Amino acid sequence: VQLQASGGGLVQAGDSLRLSCAASGRTFSTYVMGWFRQAPGKEREFVASISRRGAFTSYADSVKGRFTISRDNAKNTLYLQMNSLKPEDTAVYYCAAGDRVSTSSSSRDYDYWGQGTQVTVSS
Repeated sequence: VQLQASGGGLVQAGDSLRLSCAASGRTFSTYVMGWFRQAPGKEREFVASISRRGAFTSYADSVKGRFTISRDNAKNTLYLQMNSLKPEDTAVYYCAAGDRVSTSSSSRDYDYWGQGTQVTVSS
């Protein structure tokens, strides 16, 4: 599966953004999907994950209550709604697909990665 992330940009603290990840290739609904992010000088970290049909989600504590992951299998698209953005949310955001049954916060459990989209939050 090929993944293309989009929707990043420069916003102010408190603003919202919605990231999208368009998938092509093998059937999108067969993959667990996740969002990860990497800030300058830091390791890539887990943001959110969603099960194949969207019934189950998991979030990093740092984004819980502010970010919402969702998917539209009919449109082969993954989303990340980000509200109440903070400067510490600044990072390159990556979508990823995992050939597995359950959600996961480990990058090792994901087999395919998109190219990343930059999110910058100014204070």
